[in-house]
Amino acid sequence: MRLFHFSDDPDIAVFEPRPVRVPSIRPAGREWLNGPLVWAIDGDHDFMYLFPRDCPRILIWAAPRTPEAERRHWLRDCRAAAYVERHWLERLSAETIHRYELPAGDFEDLDDAGMWVARRRVVPTERTAISRLDREFAPRGVELRVVDSLAPLKSLWDTGLHVSGIRLRNARDWEQDG
Repeated sequence: MRLFHFSDDPDIAVFEPRPVRVPSIRPAGREWLNGPLVWAIDGDHDFMYLFPRDCPRILIWAAPRTPEAERRHWLRDCRAAAYVERHWLERLSAETIHRYELPAGDFEDLDDAGMWVARRRVVPTERTAISRLDREFAPRGVELRVVDSLAPLKSLWDTGLHVSGIRLRNARDWEQDG
């Protein structure tokens, strides 16, 4: 298994554990996830981070409990879909991000959408620059879907799909729409 960390910084020699910038409400016993950690994503879920850092997005894929009709309706023939607001599309095609490969032995699996954490410093084993992010989705079986606003997609959390929202505080009309 391969683990990665994505950044706009091309010069990271060591990842030091640090607390999350915006703490989340965690289940009892998991509050430590807001504390100092190094975060990584597995290769099956790396598409979640093929975006400029502050880009709001919603990502969906079928979960074991997803009804077949929902899977067909929302995913059609792709394994996952990534929704992004139209005004971010130019940045997706213009910006470069850096994918750092990290040694898997230093991490523990959160059993949550491919996320892994390390409680101590981690030295990356490789760095790859990725440009033209908009072209990275199709080879992974992920459909990039461009929308005017992410706000109408809030009902996705009421489906049987796995739904991840990242940087939604940066989405247009997110807070104003319920």
